[in-house]
Amino acid sequence: MKARERVGSIGRQVAVEPRRFYDGGTLPTAAGPGQPPDPGSDPRIVLERHSEEGVETFALERRLAYRDRHLGELLVPADADFRTDLTSVPALFTWLVPKTGAHLPAALLHDALVAGRGDPASYVSTEGHEVDRVEADRVFRDAMADTGTGVIRRWIVWSAVTVATIFVGRAVPWSPLKHWSYRVAAGVTIAAIVYLGYSATADLFDVSWVGAVDVPWMGDRPWWAELAGGFAGAVVLPLALSLLWGRLRMAGAIAGVMLAVLLHVTVGLAVIGASYLALERLARRAPLAAWALAGVVVAASLVVFAVLSLG
Repeated sequence: MKARERVGSIGRQVAVEPRRFYDGGTLPTAAGPGQPPDPGSDPRIVLERHSEEGVETFALERRLAYRDRHLGELLVPADADFRTDLTSVPALFTWLVPKTGAHLPAALLHDALVAGRGDPASYVSTEGHEVDRVEADRVFRDAMADTGTGVIRRWIVWSAVTVATIFVGRAVPWSPLKHWSYRVAAGVTIAAIVYLGYSATADLFDVSWVGAVDVPWMGDRPWWAELAGGFAGAVVLPLALSLLWGRLRMAGAIAGVMLAVLLHVTVGLAVIGASYLALERLARRAPLAAWALAGVVVAASLVVFAVLSLG
């Protein structure tokens, strides 16, 4: 039985029910049938760490059970080869959504429901419901609510995984034409926001950058008025672009606004992260050059400090 697409709305929140998560027992092995799920016991997250080609992953020693409001019991993982990186979030955004926390059971559940490249195309619940990737994203959002995850964080996370589903998802309940329409809408939204953010930054600092255009909501005004106009544009324009997303317009609106508002923060963090990785590589491969660079930076800082402080 295939699950229907359920997008939902922020105005209709699910009631928090922590007992929907419970201990899922253990998988059957050659040594025995394993332990059955126990709805009366709290979930037990027992992780075994693996390092595969320098990438840290974890195996679940015990299964995790969740009783979904539409699909009934979901029991994961389905096989012992399952691996997870906990909450799958880029390092740039772990300040907003950490790898672990209250939302961890929901993140592990979602990881197990979303098929990897070598996994079956979908998961089937114990009651025979086929769970495609779109439904898995909805389950993730509801399950985060049951773990006590805040409303804003869980809708941000749902929007992020929905964008991932649009671009890389398999076993989606859409026709190829509909799937490509979502991809085009998401691509246009991301490109427009990045380009307008680039132009708005040039407008704010009154510089002429290649390809930048004047944005009328900022114009030639005092800096605080241009800053307010830029923020307003970062909210209004993504909301308008989200109309291109059709049934997924809620995800488009949230993802678009977050991208626009946090664009400069993300670029700054990306520069810092890339600089750190470059310095780590330099220190590992050429330690003398790293020490020389550190000396140059310190000397230049002393000179600048002295000049600016002493006039």
